[in-house]
Order: sequence, then C-alpha cells, then structure tokens
Amino acid sequence: MVEGIEGVGDAVTGGVIARAVEPKAGESPAAEEHPETCLNCGAALVGSYCHDCGQSGHVHRTLTAWWHDLVHGVLHLDGKVWRTLPLLAWKPGELTRRYVEGERAKFVSPLGLFLFSVFLMFAVFSMVGGPFTADDNVFDRPEAIQELREEQTQLRETLDDLRSERETLAAAKGPTETVDGRIEESERELAVMERTARIFASGTEEEVQAELDRETREVQSGAETGWSVFDTVIGNFGKNPSLMAYKIQTNAYKFSWALIPISVPFLWLLFLHRRRYREYRAYDHTVFVTYSIAFMSLGLIALSLLRPLGIDGSIVQLAILIIPPLHIYRQLKGAYQLSRWSALWRTFTLVIFAFIAASLFFSLLVTAGAMT
Repeated sequence: MVEGIEGVGDAVTGGVIARAVEPKAGESPAAEEHPETCLNCGAALVGSYCHDCGQSGHVHRTLTAWWHDLVHGVLHLDGKVWRTLPLLAWKPGELTRRYVEGERAKFVSPLGLFLFSVFLMFAVFSMVGGPFTADDNVFDRPEAIQELREEQTQLRETLDDLRSERETLAAAKGPTETVDGRIEESERELAVMERTARIFASGTEEEVQAELDRETREVQSGAETGWSVFDTVIGNFGKNPSLMAYKIQTNAYKFSWALIPISVPFLWLLFLHRRRYREYRAYDHTVFVTYSIAFMSLGLIALSLLRPLGIDGSIVQLAILIIPPLHIYRQLKGAYQLSRWSALWRTFTLVIFAFIAASLFFSLLVTAGAMT
C-alpha cells in the first residue's frame, strides 16, 4: 500500500515536472472574460494572453479551477496530447520530422512526454507490477523440491562413477589425490542439497526464505572478478539482495534521463557513413530517441494495466518482441525519409544497439545502488 501511494506521488511529480518544461505556446486560449490590463505586469491586453509576460488574462480563484489545473498539469489534457499520441503510435517518423522542422506548438515536447511517461510507468509498476504475469517470479516449492531430487540423483550417479574410478586407480597403484578431491567435493554438495530439500519440504516460510538467501549469498560471494568496483557490487548483492533490488528500482526513474545520452551516439553512428545524412544534427537524433523511449514507456504501461485482466503472458511477450522493432522501423523510415531496405537494416542494427544501451543503463543502476 505504501509503495502504491509513493507510486502515485511519483506520477504526480513527473507530471508537474513535465508541465514545467512544456511551454504554453500554441494552446487554445480560455474563453472567459479577462481585464483590460495584465494582472501580473500591468501591460495592456490585446488578446487572451499578455504579449509582454505571457500570463493568461483570466485568473482563476475557485477551488474547482484549482483541481482543473492539477488534472490539466499532471495529465496534459489539452489539444497537444491528442495530436501527439496518435502520431506517436501510428506515424512516429512524421511526428519526429515535423517537430524537428519547427512545428513545436502543436505537440507535446519530447522531453515533456518522456518525463511524464517514465514517472507514470514506475508509478504503475509500483501499484500493479510490470507487464509480465505475476507468477513469473513466484517461488514454487514442489517444483524446487522436484528439481533438487533430480539433481541429487545425477550427483549420486556421478559419485558412483568417481568411486569406481578410484577403485580402479587404487588397484593399479595409481595416484588417487585428484579423484579423492572430486569425491569429497561432490559429497559436500550432496549434503547441502539434502539439507535444502528437507527445508523446502517441511520448513516454514521464514526458513525457506532464509535458505534461499543463504544460497544466494554463497553463489555471489564466490563470484569475484578481481575488479574492486565489481566485487563491491557483487558483495553488496550477496549481503542483502532485497535491498539492492529496491535501490535499483529507486534509481531507475531517477536516472532514467541517462538513457537519452547513452542512446543518441548509437543512433548517430547509423548515419555517419553517408554524407547526405550528415545534415541531421545531434538535436534531431535526441528528439528521435526521446520520443521513442516515451513510446516504449507508454507501451509498458498499457501492457501492465492489461495484465490484471488475465491477458496471457505469452501474448505480452510476443507484443514486446514485435511492437518495438516495428515502431523503430516506422520512426526511422518517416523521420529520416529512408527507403524500406535502408530503414530495415538500420532497425535491425538499432535493436542490437538498444540492448547494448539497456545493458549500460542497467550497469549504471547496479553500480549506483551498490555505492550508496
């Protein structure tokens, strides 16, 4: 419940921030009557807005108007959003090109839409979870016990083979130190498996969770890389995996903006080899990336809201596999006026780049979580 409330707060915060960076220019003026001079700077009004400071001529002083401003500021319920979202979904390339070429007042800015969509996404994740089925990460006791029994059977067969090998070596008066070490290690591993199986079969929920945490710490404590930074990260994960997961989730929306500068160089590389594309500036690529990330965030929001309705997990996974590449293709083709083949190979390459950028972003989150 507390996380859900915090999630709503994050969404409101994101909307307010997005509204702060979204200019008022181009929005429909209010129809209410207003005074002859601006109440803010005193300039004579020749329209619904002051030509000097930009403030609206009509100033609200009712509680209803306050709630209207809240909804309007958080949800962007104005003409811009209804012009922006359909183009973002069906003609993302046209939206990108038109915004870059100067049609700014008609649409929600890329940064405004990005901020709101990212904050809303994490708010939804806090309340209803992500787009995958709720059972994906649930620990299944019977299944775990069955897997342990199968592993024990395989390990016992390995032990029998090792003991037979030792007998053969001993009969031939050969060295047995190596096989003795392997037998001793396998026996210890089998004893741990039997202990874990007993806890899973008859232990309380607290005992099972403690055993899972112990196994996680043992696995992660032995994974040393020799790099102090990475070993610190692995060590912190081993000490308290739940705390590290919380830190990563918390840092994800705080550092979400970093996805933009991480991704832009990859997009720039796709157009570096042809002179005709060098007219595109870093700003153009940034608009492309920002709108694209905003669309992906809104898509995850939609899939997350559909999950509680009983949508099959395989359908959600299929949508995640198909929709992003298709959207990237349409945005590339329309924004840069590419041929089908040119847009197709760039889409394939950009999808690979996207995985690299996501890995770099996740590494940033993990490192930031471990160091705080």
